[in-house]
Amino acid sequence: MTGYASATAGARPAEGDTGSTAPARSGGGVTVEMRTVNSRFLDLVLRLPDEFRGLEPALRELLASGLRRGKVELRLSLERGADADAAAPQPAQLNALARLEGQVQTWLPRATGLTVFEVLQWCRSTAPAPALDEAVLDAARRCLAQLREARAREGARLVDILMERVERLRVLATQAQPLLPQVVARQQQRFLERWQEAIASAGANQSLPAQALAERAMSEAAAFALRIDVAEELSRLGAHLDEISRLLKAGGELGKRLDFLIQELHREANTLGSKSAALELTQISVEMKVLIEQLREQVQNVE
Repeated sequence: MTGYASATAGARPAEGDTGSTAPARSGGGVTVEMRTVNSRFLDLVLRLPDEFRGLEPALRELLASGLRRGKVELRLSLERGADADAAAPQPAQLNALARLEGQVQTWLPRATGLTVFEVLQWCRSTAPAPALDEAVLDAARRCLAQLREARAREGARLVDILMERVERLRVLATQAQPLLPQVVARQQQRFLERWQEAIASAGANQSLPAQALAERAMSEAAAFALRIDVAEELSRLGAHLDEISRLLKAGGELGKRLDFLIQELHREANTLGSKSAALELTQISVEMKVLIEQLREQVQNVE
């Protein structure tokens, strides 16, 4: 099932960074994006910056707990706050840097002093990193909730589409039902006519009693009628359609069960086409296969 969601969370200062005058969000934040496309199984793809690789197991567990099917791509991006680069260097940082500079110049008197830019760069690089792990997980939870809501809305529309296909299959089965006795009777009559023609051309009616020939003809005609009768296939097809309707109305996790029922529908439609002895039933079988294939494609989206 397709879907998209995104969520952003701000960073909090690292523990021990009590001297900072920057606000809680000055360290920037994280943005989590999730995209899903159709898949029969759950396929997770995580695109994380190197500093967040340690969160991959937790993120995978979170996604697996909330989703059952689909190819899911989670993308995490780190954003720096607008005032992150403007944070003032702390006295402790400047004192440490002054001591280091003094030591260097003691040993290397000709060494040039640090520029303001170099001091700021060093202070930023040694500043405590903001704690983002909880922000990432928080954003991922909210993003997953939004994604599930989007998939639920799409699922409701998908149920309407599936129910429409099911009803059209019911109509086709209803159209085929009254044709069965006519088709069987017509084909049985044709069989008897060909039987009589074959007996007459072979001259068997001169050596065998007429009653025996008639009994054998009726027996063969009855067996032929059973071979071309598709009433049982239509009955099973109707039962499968009833079960699909029941599952769609009940909701829940039903993707794999629908997969199985679609396979059974396809089998019955194939049998209907292979046993068909009339053009009308063949056309109905073809239309059924088209609708069942459409059902199969849509069911891949169902979780």
